Amino acid sequence: MREVVIDTETTGLSYKSGDRIIEVGCVELINHVATNNSLQFYCKVDKEISESAQKITGITNRFLSDKKSFADHCDELLNFINNDPLIIHNADFDVGFLNNELLLIGKTALTNPIIDTVSLARSVLNTRVANLDYLCRRFKVDLSERDLHGALLDSQLLAEVYLELRGGKQFTMNLSKKDSLKTDRTTTKETNQKKIIKFQPLEEDVASHKKMVNEIKDSIWKKYSY
Repeated sequence: MREVVIDTETTGLSYKSGDRIIEVGCVELINHVATNNSLQFYCKVDKEISESAQKITGITNRFLSDKKSFADHCDELLNFINNDPLIIHNADFDVGFLNNELLLIGKTALTNPIIDTVSLARSVLNTRVANLDYLCRRFKVDLSERDLHGALLDSQLLAEVYLELRGGKQFTMNLSKKDSLKTDRTTTKETNQKKIIKFQPLEEDVASHKKMVNEIKDSIWKKYSY
């Protein structure tokens, strides 16, 4: 199952007041686990970035002056997210900005399924506090690189939080049918606590053992009925 974690940085808090997207970051998830496939870009805008947004993101209009517009990145973004579910922290904010940018260039609004991790966290953890910093600390996700907010970094952090909200790290074996027919029956299962190794003997080993046991005279176990 493919999902996409997505985050945006903006010039301010309200697209209805003319604020625009200045950065987009996306991380691909397969079965709730982040892959190495990601997308990140900055957007040049004709809107002055608010002082508070500059402090939070470190992004200035001067920095964006040689960047492409959202319209230039739009097709790349839509191809990346495809029709897959989007994982977003405080989804109304980001979806509102994304749909506004799409509207401004004559594109239709997003129709992807949306999972809001704020609502998910409040439901799973039974807490009213659900900002990303709090969730990272609660799940011991490393925040050492988050001196400033960045769309890609926040998507990477949210991907880890989302994994925990879905039940935490799990390790599975993906054995093909061909692999399962091999004579080597040693299998390994990893858990968060320890590694468990299971051995299944070959049929000839079982037969040899039974033959040896039957040849033992006056064995105690023959006196008991199971």
